[in-house]
Amino acid sequence: MQAETNCQNVTQFTQLCGNEEKAADDFSVIFAPQFTYYQNMARILAIDYGTKRTGIAVTDPLQIIATALETVRSHDLIDFLKRYATAEAVESFVVGMPRNLNNTDTNNTPLVRGFIKLLKKNFPGTPVFEHDERFTSKMALQTMIAMGSKKSDRRDKANIDKMSATIILQSYLETLKAISFRQ
Repeated sequence: MQAETNCQNVTQFTQLCGNEEKAADDFSVIFAPQFTYYQNMARILAIDYGTKRTGIAVTDPLQIIATALETVRSHDLIDFLKRYATAEAVESFVVGMPRNLNNTDTNNTPLVRGFIKLLKKNFPGTPVFEHDERFTSKMALQTMIAMGSKKSDRRDKANIDKMSATIILQSYLETLKAISFRQ
């Protein structure tokens, strides 16, 4: 209930000011106790792990929207995540788990499980969740086409990896939302 009230306050205050930038500055002063909660929320990071490249997506601080962040070489991934976690608070990691249509392991599943062990070792206080990644590459390509991406951008597998991570994260967020509505 408090969160809904805060969102309404932000919207109403922005409408009154007529300028989002000024509203953000003024709102943080006037409604600081309610607004501080939003400023301190950690992000959820999604990982589409591959043998060569890894796509990464991240939520906004309110954990509503998933956005593509970066594609990094897989052997540089832990260092990248450490740098990111130093700059931004990370609540949890969501790792896309490759599965066949019959729910059996793919050739990449053991590699992803190995990465998850490494991730847990390097970030012991941060929860790691697995999330089904079936069809995410195909969905990523279709999304890029629908967005009007150039053919050269669609051929760049790094872009597809980032988009796949975004789809994994958005699916995870929708799952969390569905669970919270049932309770």
